[in-house]
Amino acid sequence: IHKLLTNPVYLGRIRHKDKVWPGRHKAILDEDLWNRVQEKLQQSARRRRGQKTGADPAPLMGKLRDETGDRLTPTHTLKAGQRHHYYVSHRLIAKGTDPTGWRLPGPKLEAKVATVIADHLEQAAFRHRLLAAPDLRVDPKLANSARTLASSLRKGDRALLANLLTSGTLGPRALKITLDRSALSAALAVPTDDLATDLHQVTTEVQLRRRGVEAKLIVGDRALPPDPVLMRTLGAAHRWTQALHDGIPIAGLAIEAGHHEVHIRTRAQLAFLSPKIQRAIVEGTLPPEVTLHRILARPVALDWLHQERLYGIA
Repeated sequence: IHKLLTNPVYLGRIRHKDKVWPGRHKAILDEDLWNRVQEKLQQSARRRRGQKTGADPAPLMGKLRDETGDRLTPTHTLKAGQRHHYYVSHRLIAKGTDPTGWRLPGPKLEAKVATVIADHLEQAAFRHRLLAAPDLRVDPKLANSARTLASSLRKGDRALLANLLTSGTLGPRALKITLDRSALSAALAVPTDDLATDLHQVTTEVQLRRRGVEAKLIVGDRALPPDPVLMRTLGAAHRWTQALHDGIPIAGLAIEAGHHEVHIRTRAQLAFLSPKIQRAIVEGTLPPEVTLHRILARPVALDWLHQERLYGIA
């Protein structure tokens, strides 16, 4: 039954190994129905033995979409016997590999979304914007309720997160969230009509940093931490180039580092990046899409200005 429910042939597609291709036959299933079935299968796969059927292991399931409108679906992998949860663009499940799809660590994404909502509620309370018509007689008590609600979200109340969140869109630059006004009304003990008209709308700046198929989400205007992989490789590149300058053969460097000579040769190029790019790597101001993989995808140009234009450094 599981094989039937996951067979893309009914969508007019053909699967070959781990790839899915458009077929020449017509689909006999609606795409939306197919997506809902796949989500239920993913939910069942995530439910551990003995867990109650009514428990929701993925509070963001069916509520977030990426910038293309594709739903972010919960899934998991097993590594060394440990289960790792993710939210992925559904096309990665239904159609196979897609370089535009997102794969975000589940617990971190849930915590980020909960933090965004908590920050929004606390800011609204601080600025007296919880109510459509601020009332000084009501505001102190209401502000305490908002802070309590925010605290519960920060502590990881997943049921509360699922109850408050109606929908959201996650793009490379912004996260837009719509909250349930009725749930807000109940949580704050305030009639729905008394709430501020825009309280249920939340928008914040984000940055999505890719590393292979996985992505890291940076929310708001917080300082972007340096990419640890780029930092380590840049430091090693300077050590290797200095050693080569001192006359140490690359074969000896490779043995000492425990890598192949090609590994040393390709990564040592980072020492010849422009000072502005190297400073951006150290300070964490490099555009999030500029990863080690992208830099090594082609030989590093000798022209510093060309490098800076290529990697989006003003």
